[in-house]
Formats: sequence, C-alpha cells, structure tokens
Amino acid sequence: MGLQLKPIDVVEDISKEDFEEKYLKTRTPVVIKNMARKWPAYQKWTMDYMKEVVGDVTVPLYDSSKADPAAPINASAAEMKFGDYIDLIQKEPTDLRIFLFDPIKKAPGLLKDYVFPKELMGGFLDKYPTMFFGGQGSETFLHFDIDMAHIFHTHFNGRKHILLFDYKWRERLYQIPYATYALEDYNIVNPDFEKFPALNGVEGIECFLEHGDTLFMPTGWWHWMKYLDGSFSISLRAWDKSWAVKAHSLWNLTVQRKFDDLMKANFKKKYMDWKEQLAVIRAERAWKSGLPK
Repeated sequence: MGLQLKPIDVVEDISKEDFEEKYLKTRTPVVIKNMARKWPAYQKWTMDYMKEVVGDVTVPLYDSSKADPAAPINASAAEMKFGDYIDLIQKEPTDLRIFLFDPIKKAPGLLKDYVFPKELMGGFLDKYPTMFFGGQGSETFLHFDIDMAHIFHTHFNGRKHILLFDYKWRERLYQIPYATYALEDYNIVNPDFEKFPALNGVEGIECFLEHGDTLFMPTGWWHWMKYLDGSFSISLRAWDKSWAVKAHSLWNLTVQRKFDDLMKANFKKKYMDWKEQLAVIRAERAWKSGLPK
C-alpha cells in the first residue's frame, strides 16, 4: 500500500469566495501560481539582491542531524556571514539552512516588495514575516508549526519538494510527545514500512514549488520540505478564526513548551528516549485501530 500521496490542487488565480469555500473552510492546501507574480519581489528577489540589501550579518545555520537532547532548543550547527552563505548555496549542494533569522528586520526596505493576500483572508500576524534559505539537497524535518497559523509560503529562485499531511495523521506519523515534530529515524520519502508499519496507508499531498509559486498551508498541516536548488522562501502567517485553534496555539507555546524544556533540562537523553518509545507505541496502536477514522 505505502504512502498514499495525491498531487496538490494548483490554480493560476482564485477569488475570495472560491478560496474560502474550497480551501479555507475545508482546510485544504492549494498552490496559487499568480499571487506573487504581482509583487515587486517576483523580479527583484535574486540571490545578489538579497546579499546587497541584507549585508554581511552573521547568521545561525542548521542542518538535518538529529536533535541533541542535551543542547538548548533550536541550537545552531554553525554560523556564517549571510553573504558567504548565499555564495555557498549558489555554488554547491549543502545541508545547511537558515531559519529563525529574519532578513527583513535587517533590511526593512524588503517590506515594500511583497503584499499580504488580504483579498483572500484576514488575520495576518507578522510585520516582519519569516524567511527560510536552503542549499540544494537540504531538508526540513517533518513537523507542524507550533503556533497553528495558516501559512502562505512563497518560494524564490529555485524549486522545492514538499509533502503535506493533515493534522489527523499525527499519531501515525510517529509524533514525538510534547513536541511538534516526528520521530527522526525514518525517511518520509522512502519509509521502511517493516520498521515503521504505522506509516503504511498514511494519506498525504505532494507538492513542487517553482519561483513565485505560493503554497497555502492550513493550520496544523504537517510538512516535510526539500530544497531541489539553492533557494529561499517567505511565509506569511494568519490566524484561524476558530477560538479552539487559538487556544491550542497558546497551549503549545506556553504550557507544553515550558514542560518539555523543563523535562529536557533535567532528564536529557532519558527523557528523549522515553518520548521516542512512546511515539512508537502510540503510532502502532493508532495503526492497529485503523485511526484516523
């Protein structure tokens, strides 16, 4: 059986009414081809332009290695001048990625280069949206966003491969308890179903983004991403109208995160081993029970 992946819906343009009925209310991902082609960024945001406007700020870099339970959360693997990193990802494949660094704060002129899609929905959150940079072959591990926001994720200067899974599949994806990511011991693109049987039959969506494509990723959707070229993306985040989703976000960001940080600080590897074992138990129990219904 294997993973049950279907291609994502792709539209050139979409009206607010169609977007609300087909994708926002149903919380279904879609790629919008023309949204960012109307932005100044579509033409302006080259690698050289980003180097020029952001400058040689030292940035933290992250790789795909498994998280060290003794290290602080989101501990970086290396540091590099931003301009040197841009040169690197243009020149050769690398596992190193940039996130948790906001170039727009360093170069506020970038604010004029994109437009929040308020013609489709409201509730946008960030004055300084998040940007992500990756080298060819680098991967973002399978996870969902802790704040449970809707995401409009626009890609520039290359291609990106994305797998998406509805939140309801979280246990079958071997979600780590008290965390927003999956067990890191399997390859979601080519999983070993004998070792990880709960993945067999999981349903998802496959997506490929090119320069200027915008992915609408609804609240709670799990995502794995691979940079097929050295390239970058910007994510515009918006609240869901549901108060239950907002309460879930608040719980994740406060109670759950603080508890998890406290346990990791005190018990380190013992706690992480327990969480991984529990992820396996929960996944196989959900699989044997035929969940989700």
